[in-house]
Amino acid sequence: MKNRFLAGSAVFASSLALVGCGMLPGGDDKVITIWLMKDSVSAAYLDRFTEAYEKENPSVELEVEIQEWTGIGKKVMAALESDDSPDIIEVGNTQVAQYAESNGLRDLTLESVRDLGSEEWLPGLAEPGSINGSQFGIPWYAANRVVIYNKDLFAEAGIDELPRTRAEWLDITDRLDQGAQQGIYLAGQDWYTLSGFIWDEDGELAVESGGEWEGRLDTPEAIRGMKFYKELQALGDGPKDSDEVTPEQEGEFAKGDIAQIIDTPNSAVQIEEKNPDLKGKLGFFPVPGKTAEAPGAVFTGGSDLIVPKNSSHRSAAVEVVKALAGEKWQTDLAKTMSYVPNKTTLADVIEGQEATAAMAAGAAEGRATPNSPKWANVELDNPIKAYMTAVLQGEDPKTAAAAADAKISAALR
Repeated sequence: MKNRFLAGSAVFASSLALVGCGMLPGGDDKVITIWLMKDSVSAAYLDRFTEAYEKENPSVELEVEIQEWTGIGKKVMAALESDDSPDIIEVGNTQVAQYAESNGLRDLTLESVRDLGSEEWLPGLAEPGSINGSQFGIPWYAANRVVIYNKDLFAEAGIDELPRTRAEWLDITDRLDQGAQQGIYLAGQDWYTLSGFIWDEDGELAVESGGEWEGRLDTPEAIRGMKFYKELQALGDGPKDSDEVTPEQEGEFAKGDIAQIIDTPNSAVQIEEKNPDLKGKLGFFPVPGKTAEAPGAVFTGGSDLIVPKNSSHRSAAVEVVKALAGEKWQTDLAKTMSYVPNKTTLADVIEGQEATAAMAAGAAEGRATPNSPKWANVELDNPIKAYMTAVLQGEDPKTAAAAADAKISAALR
């Protein structure tokens, strides 16, 4: 997921203190060290999982270390190159390619097909974990953007059916965009949202061709996605030259005169904290697609689990991963953390949770950023953002796209 990176760790209290000089009694006992990211899961969830797993596997002890997202890339790379790595690491789904390039990950293709039902995984989690046909990242949980709307403003406009197509969405957003009221607040550089519109048109941000990655914004498909973005963005007063955090769109929505934003559902908590009068008045629906047959494509953020090759207990580590990624603990995780579970077939476990159900519907059409180990280079000084601003301010889309493609290609090489 975006905005996660820097080091720091604390050993989670769920593990027992080791005896003597660090060895457990019994030659077959194993301590499985797991790096999980801060705030990914609750302490209660970890306690339940640890207690149940250790009871079912008395020769295994789980030691969980909580890591900070900031700077984690360098820390993971160092661990993969060391002789004392953790046994399991939680990583962002779009980071797997970078780590796989180090040749330091265990290939989990067999376990994925034989034991974990990989054909049912969410594509936005599974595809980034698969490199050249081998599965290195096991999908753990997902989160993605939905449309958050102000129920009162929809009711006042006489809108009693939520849009299921782009055309319907534009129509109701236009009806909501009246006077000082904004139909939608959409910042000009929200490139994650743009990505979904491009994918809906069968376009791509970048592709691999002849062993080299190249930008692909200058295609008819991608340009159609940007055209729709421009039409939607015009139905509000979002800035054309900044992204969704400058200013924070949650704060703008909390003012009460914006009908919709596109964000992850957990931002609703921030909105209600900023404006308690909106508590209970926020609704959620999936980003509409081109037709009513399926929601629109969205960027899927979330986490995969990887097993380093130099793990001291690789087989035991894989068994822990299989448990975390299996139906029982996926169901618990989804209900505990309001995440989308890793399989489309588990969507029914979050029935009745409006926000999470909206996410799950979108996640079935989810995608991730191009699976290049160097994609992080693109995001350092993201040319997609500059491209979007140029088009929104009237520059020829093909000219702007060609300039952005040149920078994307250079960053990926």
